[in-house]
Amino acid sequence: MFCRVQARLWYNPHQTKTIAITFMKFKMHERSLFATLLRNPWWVSLGVAILIALLSRLFLSGDFRIFGFTMAVPFAVIAAITLRKQLQAPSGARLTAVLTAVQAMSWREFSAAVEAALVRDGFNVKPLKSGGADFEIAQGLSKALVSCKRWKAASHGLAQLEELVALSKERDATEVMYISIAPLTENAQRYAVEQRMRLINGVDLVHFLRDLPIPPQGKA
Repeated sequence: MFCRVQARLWYNPHQTKTIAITFMKFKMHERSLFATLLRNPWWVSLGVAILIALLSRLFLSGDFRIFGFTMAVPFAVIAAITLRKQLQAPSGARLTAVLTAVQAMSWREFSAAVEAALVRDGFNVKPLKSGGADFEIAQGLSKALVSCKRWKAASHGLAQLEELVALSKERDATEVMYISIAPLTENAQRYAVEQRMRLINGVDLVHFLRDLPIPPQGKA
């Protein structure tokens, strides 16, 4: 299995409800076969599942055939997960509308929207005045820091991420979350992966702010 087991706070921006408890999390290696399939269209995984099932039916018999069918199940599950994720993805119009609205917000408006989204997902939210993080969120025994004040910045380098990680260690946070419109630079992205940070930008940001009211086009 290409996975790691670790106890930590987990946030999935593609789920309608956040799970934020300390538990054993299986983290799939990003280069594993299943992780690769999750990044591809759903029908790719379904095709693999069907191919394995057909080959098992044609060339195997008895218990070996049952084993072959069993091997196809994980790929069918991956197809279902990927299909659900793609169906929940916002439309191009919604994506543009939300990102445009977010770009035009003041810090007070944006922080209020972020706080409302976190509360919706079941977190206890505490605003922070420290430079490295804007919110401390908690649920149960788990605690995380959220940084989002530079959401409009065109680029996001290592300095902000390193400051956030350092502060999380000082405050004994089990997770860090960085929210922005634009994606991180390649070096910052690599650092975020190494530190297992949760990045919310682009499509993930639109889903995170899914309750944000957007006026109809042509109206104020």
